Formats: sequence, structure tokens, C-alpha cells
Amino acid sequence: QAPLVASGGGLVQAGGSLRLSCTVSRNALARYNMGWYRQTPGKQRVMVASRGTRGRTDYIESVKGRFTISRDDANATVILQMNQLKPEDTGVYHCNSVPPLWGWGQGTQVTVSS
Repeated sequence: QAPLVASGGGLVQAGGSLRLSCTVSRNALARYNMGWYRQTPGKQRVMVASRGTRGRTDYIESVKGRFTISRDDANATVILQMNQLKPEDTGVYHCNSVPPLWGWGQGTQVTVSS
């Protein structure tokens, strides 16, 4: 699997929404748990949401109830719906397997203004 390309980021005001997506091969989507990761300057990359191959989802505490990870099998896409965004959600978001097996590729910048 080549490094994944995430898209859908942008600049929004606090309280707004964004929908991130990345396209994965169907084979990888069927075989691997998938996650969305956030990188901010000076901090370690953190996994904010994950989805297992059987549908189980997990989130870090700070995004629970606001973010939803899902999978579009028809388009082999992993989606992160981000609602009620806060300034602390700002960062570069990547998708990768869980644990991460592939290069980090091109992330998408999410900037939330207060």
C-alpha cells in the first residue's frame, strides 16, 4: 500500500464542521484496521479515531461525541466527520492503518479559529 493521501481539510471557525477522507485499496480496507492521526508542531502524532475491520470504533476522549470515523466500501474510502470543531483540533491529519504500517504521505491541514 502506497502512502495514503488525505483530503478535506481547511480553515473553519470554532463550532464548524469538516469532512476528511482518504482512499485506500479495497484489499487494504478489508484487511486492516484504519485510523485518523493528528500531528501538531512540537507534539507527537496521536491517533484521534480508529475503526476496526468489523466496525468497532474508538476515539480519544477529547473528540468523543464530535468526530465520527466511517468507511465507504463502494469507494474504498475512510472518512472522518468532524463536528463542533475546537481550536485544539487544529493540526495536520493523516490516515493510516492501525498500527501504522505505511508511509505518512500527504496529510490535510485543519485549522480551527476561535
